[in-house]
Amino acid sequence: MMCENCNQRDASVHFTQVINNKKMEMHLCKQCAKEKGQISFGSSINIDDFLKGVIGISYKTPIINNEPQKLVCSKCGMSYEEFQKIGKFGCSNCYAMYGNGMIPLLKRLHGNVEHHGKVPASHSQSVNNSRELEKLREVLKKAIEQEEYEKAAEIRDKIRSLE
Repeated sequence: MMCENCNQRDASVHFTQVINNKKMEMHLCKQCAKEKGQISFGSSINIDDFLKGVIGISYKTPIINNEPQKLVCSKCGMSYEEFQKIGKFGCSNCYAMYGNGMIPLLKRLHGNVEHHGKVPASHSQSVNNSRELEKLREVLKKAIEQEEYEKAAEIRDKIRSLE
């Protein structure tokens, strides 16, 4: 397909715009697209920004910073180096010991930093209710902080009905 602007070069940029349910298409070569200002080709995709957006890490910095390697858990005595070999922490204190350096790793491995786990069917309703109450209480607190008192009253009533 030829460029609709210059009719000399092959169209490599296909621009589609919808305004008021009317579709407008333009097929331009790179040079004409640059001149029209529709699309800029000056910057290519930044791999660092891409990785930060997708998995929360940067290729420029190590996935796990070197600072926790010097630390040893005061409760179980496990070093960060041992954790890397085994792949498991020694105790719950290790999470506090190694701190925020573990959050990107946990997000990358598990997709989240909170564990929700499975619930037996006999207790699922009560667990779901308690989780819903927790969420509602957080929303209530935010509504009060933002001085949205009507919304806060509605949320309060929902909390009371669940309790």
